[in-house]
Formats: sequence, C-alpha cells, structure tokens
Amino acid sequence: MRSMTNPAKRRVTANMSLTLDGRYSGPGGASDLGAIVPYAVTDVARDHLTRIWETATTAVLGRRNAEGFLGYWPSVARDEAADPRDRAYARWLLEAEKVVFSTTLTAPPWERTRLVNAAPVDVVTELRSAGEGDILVNSSASIIKALLSADMIDRLYLMICPQIAGGGQRLFADGLPGTKWMLAYREIGKLGEIALIYERAR
Repeated sequence: MRSMTNPAKRRVTANMSLTLDGRYSGPGGASDLGAIVPYAVTDVARDHLTRIWETATTAVLGRRNAEGFLGYWPSVARDEAADPRDRAYARWLLEAEKVVFSTTLTAPPWERTRLVNAAPVDVVTELRSAGEGDILVNSSASIIKALLSADMIDRLYLMICPQIAGGGQRLFADGLPGTKWMLAYREIGKLGEIALIYERAR
C-alpha cells in the first residue's frame, strides 16, 4: 500500500460508471442513468466501491453530485440493514474532507466541506501540495474531464455496464491529450459488468 506520509505523493484518482459506448448518462440527460443503475448494486460493483475510497482522504465533487449524494448516502450510513460495503462508503463520505465545485451554492451542503469556484486544475494542484491520502474525484464528469485534459489523473476506477445507451454524454471526448494507461485490476460480474482499475503510465 502507498505510504500516506509524504504529501508530494498524493495521488489523484477518479471513478465513473460508463456504458459500452462510453457514456455516463443516457439520451434523456444527466438524470438518465437507466443503463447504469441496474449494475450499481451487484457484488462486483459494491466491492469496487470499497476500492475507490479505501486509500482516499479527500472527496472532490461537482455541485450536482454533492446535492444528490447528500439526499441518499447519509440515510445509508444510518441504516443497519444496508449492505456493509454501502454503509462503509457512506460513513467515509460523511467523515472525509470534501471539496465541492459550485458557482451557485452559498453555503456548504455537507459538514467538513469547502466550496470552491475556481479551475479544477488549480484546486487539485493546491490539494496535492498538502495533506495525506488520495484525492478522489467522485463521479463528477466535468471535473474528471478537466483533469484528464491536464493529465493530472493518476488512477481511473471504471465500472463498465453492458448496455449501449445510444446517446448522452461521453467521458472521453475528442480533444483529450494522448496518454497511456496500464490495467491494474479487472473483475467481471454475473451480469456482464466489469470493474476496472487503470494506472497512468508515466
């Protein structure tokens, strides 16, 4: 496991669920997750959820995800009947340092949360300069795209859902710089979902 005592070694990680055609939402817009949600509660997906946060101490979120997560995960943390993996993630999310990007929020939506209205590259560069543990960009596509454009992501956690959405927004848009990645982990679920971890080859 990576040492968490050297701030210079803070890793920037990102997680996202994608369809076979590379989309994180369907043709109905940002809330169209019909091709992704059925695979979010499989054992492979829940084990993958554990991997994304276990070395992270900072969660980076866009405003939409921050508000959506707030409406869901706190109740999971309190639900003794919830899957233990979901509860562990929910508790981590509540307790972790959170940085939320927003141009409209006037007060942090969570405890232990800092609002920022600045370029993701600048904010993440600042986060890397101090503290310990990985910086997890948590399912926030606009931030992930900005950091991919600047080649600032060190690890990608991807959940591939075996459906073609046929429309919607893609994570890997044209114009990104060419980069090389190495497969560090792969697991295939019973429904055909695939959990992948890619490390940036530098």
